[in-house]
Amino acid sequence: MASFCAACGNSLAADDRFCRICGRTVLTAQTAESIRVPASTIPAGTSGKAIASLTLGLLFFIPLSFIAAIVFGHLALSEIRKSGGRLTGEGLAIAGLVLGYAWIVSIPVILIVAAIAIPNLLRARIAANESSAVSSVRTLTAAEVTYATLHPATGYTCSLSDLAADGAVKGPLATGQHNGYVFELMGCEPGPEAGALKKFQVVAYPLRLNQTGVRAFCADESATVKTDSGGSAHACLENGILLP
Repeated sequence: MASFCAACGNSLAADDRFCRICGRTVLTAQTAESIRVPASTIPAGTSGKAIASLTLGLLFFIPLSFIAAIVFGHLALSEIRKSGGRLTGEGLAIAGLVLGYAWIVSIPVILIVAAIAIPNLLRARIAANESSAVSSVRTLTAAEVTYATLHPATGYTCSLSDLAADGAVKGPLATGQHNGYVFELMGCEPGPEAGALKKFQVVAYPLRLNQTGVRAFCADESATVKTDSGGSAHACLENGILLP
């Protein structure tokens, strides 16, 4: 079979070791065999899929990352087996698979724990909000008494901004919403003789019924706090149960 110089294209004889035109060394089959690099000396690289599997297995907080870890883990093991030793990372792929399957197994456990814990947390939050609402109703009642003392000509007020202006009410309570409850002043009426207001009512009801609170609370100038189990401010004023 005729051969040609790779450098200049000159026709070469079978026994030529150098090109007669350009002098380039002719690479024979025997020479190529002698300089062939053994496969065992080729440096092995780490499978990128194996690295991805382990990384995704560690990033469990990203939705569905554990599924991707399993997919990349199996792909990496297959790739490594077919590479003939050119690729490493089997340990990384196995670690990624273990993490991925571990998170899948843990999902039912997490759901069971959440089903138990979330209602308890909600009840605890509601109880804390209701306790805060009772305290705030008493704070507003005391603020009304202070306001009437400082303003004898006008008496009580049905404006939270008036109480805030005197410094008797501060923070979120002055806006009418605090810890999941809505607060209102109403029912301001003068005494038998026209003049200063001698009556007032304070009501507190849940911002989101059964979520931020269950019961409603109310009070008046008598400073007696009452509650309604249905969360109705009107029912609390009409037929509320006295709190100790």
